[in-house]
Amino acid sequence: MIGLGIVAALVGTATGPASAVPPPPPNPSDSEIAQAQAQVNAGVGEVSNLIEEVASADEQLAQLDNEVAIKREGVNKALVDLQNARSAADEAARVAAASEQALQDAGTQIELAQEEFDEYIRSSYTRGTNASALSTLLGAQGPGDVLDRALVLKLLAESQKSTLDNLQRARTEQANRYSAAREAKQQADAAADRAEEMKVVAERAIEVARSALQDQEVVKAQIEESRAAAQARLDAARGNVAGLQSQREAYVAWDEQRRAEEEQQAAEEAAARVAADEASRQRAADLAARQPSHTAIDEDVGRYTGGDTFNGEVTTPTLPPDSKPSGGALPTGSAAIETVIDRGLSQLGVQYAWGGGDENGPTLGIRDGGVADSYGDFNKVGFDCSGLMIYAFAGIGISLPHYSGYQYTAGKQVPSEEMRRGDMIFYGPNASRHVALYLGNGEMLEAPQSGSQVKISPVRWDGMTPYVVRMVS
Repeated sequence: MIGLGIVAALVGTATGPASAVPPPPPNPSDSEIAQAQAQVNAGVGEVSNLIEEVASADEQLAQLDNEVAIKREGVNKALVDLQNARSAADEAARVAAASEQALQDAGTQIELAQEEFDEYIRSSYTRGTNASALSTLLGAQGPGDVLDRALVLKLLAESQKSTLDNLQRARTEQANRYSAAREAKQQADAAADRAEEMKVVAERAIEVARSALQDQEVVKAQIEESRAAAQARLDAARGNVAGLQSQREAYVAWDEQRRAEEEQQAAEEAAARVAADEASRQRAADLAARQPSHTAIDEDVGRYTGGDTFNGEVTTPTLPPDSKPSGGALPTGSAAIETVIDRGLSQLGVQYAWGGGDENGPTLGIRDGGVADSYGDFNKVGFDCSGLMIYAFAGIGISLPHYSGYQYTAGKQVPSEEMRRGDMIFYGPNASRHVALYLGNGEMLEAPQSGSQVKISPVRWDGMTPYVVRMVS
């Protein structure tokens, strides 16, 4: 339990210099961080699109490369076909030349044979067929020889004519073969010409394909360059966000340090003022002496069952009409408000204890059979929310019940939008959930829940009751 001895000790510490808080670091605004994050998101989208474009370009390059390979092989095919056609044309030319030579040779032989035959015919015609001539020609030895030789001459003449006919037929056949060879050569030459044309077409096609491939490689290089630039911008944007977030984290840490030191200083200063204000201490003591503990109740009265809530009827003892609290005249106006706030701030850092706190300060908590028990509040000395209000307002002689719902009706109710420093702020249906003390500038003093401590918090509007309660005008 933090009593007046500790408060008195705080008076001494309050006179010492407060620890210095370093200058605040940069604190980027939410809009700056959001804008930087938007740049990151845009950069991610841009890089993703460029990655898809590069992939598409790679696919087109692969397709073009395949086409070049196919056309390259097409050129090889054209070259092979051309070579084959040229070889066939050369072979056809050789065959045609050989046939032509054979035809010429056959013609020469036929001409020679024809001349011999013609000569024989002329000789037989001019000389006749007398035995003397034949005998002289053939060297016959007698008439029998002459007859035999005549038969031979006849046979020779017939043989020569047959040979001449055969030669003539051979020449005709050779002429046919020569004609066929020339035709084959013409066809081979035409095939070679076509192969040459196909080679040219194939070479042109591969040039077109190579040109397209080179163009696509240029496009890909440009896309990759754009992607690299976009990635650099994205990295810079991410770095900017990280830097801003680091600045924000540094600022939050600084602000937490500042708030902690300011709260410590405020608590020390408030404790010093509370300790020096003997009148307020005496007023609180008088109230405490006249109030029974809210946990010391008879069985037929009811049982304290929740955060700051009673089941059953709770009565608040009052002073006899002729008794007056000691400590001088009750303060009013701003002086009373500052006394209340000083007493509340003097308890900053005191642990939460469900059911704890009275006019003199923190007290031992009580059991609730649930959450508070799980935190061991019944073994802690501290405040709950309504107990903190009891302690704060006791310094100006105001007695409050230990239940936020009853505190809600203890003073003048003012619309929450019109709250002023020193007003009590309530939460939950009929103010049954929580109560805090408004300090001004959007801040309030509270004992929030089990596991926490008395602290200064930003005012929470969610769940707030329509009215605040003003105890001091």
